Amino acid sequence: MSTGKKILLSATVAIAIAAALPATAGEATPGANSSEGSKQANIGAVTGLTVGALAGGPVGAVVGVGVGVIAGEIYHRQQQSKATLRGELTQSEAQRAQLNTSIAQLDTSLSQAHARNQELDQTLQHTDELGVDVSFRTNDDSVTPQAMSPLLKLGALVAAMPQARLRVAGYADPRGSDACNAALSLRRAESVAAVLVAAGVPRERIALEGHGKAESTSSEGDMDAYALDRRVTVRMQLQDATQVARNE
Repeated sequence: MSTGKKILLSATVAIAIAAALPATAGEATPGANSSEGSKQANIGAVTGLTVGALAGGPVGAVVGVGVGVIAGEIYHRQQQSKATLRGELTQSEAQRAQLNTSIAQLDTSLSQAHARNQELDQTLQHTDELGVDVSFRTNDDSVTPQAMSPLLKLGALVAAMPQARLRVAGYADPRGSDACNAALSLRRAESVAAVLVAAGVPRERIALEGHGKAESTSSEGDMDAYALDRRVTVRMQLQDATQVARNE
């Protein structure tokens, strides 16, 4: 057979096989990614077929198809691997950014907590100033609703500090007998102590005092000064670890 006939026959075989490739490959690998792979395989098959046909006639065309299909599939898988790797890298960058944000938020929270601890330490250095004064009506020992909130807050703070103690002292205005005012001032102190215990302070960490009218400096008939005499003072005191262990 002459060279021209061989080339013509090879070209005819190549065209016939190429015409059948898209349908066959498409049925074997459905889906979007599979279609991309089939496309690459078809391109490789046609390229291999053409080169094989020109180089080796019909037999070369068939061999070229096989080699081209394999090469196309390898190329497709390499592209898929690159796409997957790019996706993983993008996800890793997003996770790293989220981690950095979380660390920054944690640093901010720690800084705020440190600032609050410093503020509390400064407050505790002036324990004589840390306390509550509760006012009472004439000849009355009940705690008013207005006094409840500050007492409960102070009680919760002291309950969380094992080294803290409370001194609760009751007072009365100068009207009435010494014995009556002494008993009244102590009842007022006990009423305040009951609220502190309800807030969580152990009773043994509260010291009660009843001063009656002994410390009143009000002028006779001065009703405004009398109102200041009818009170209970609550002051927090700190003990060192040795004292706390001994008391408990």
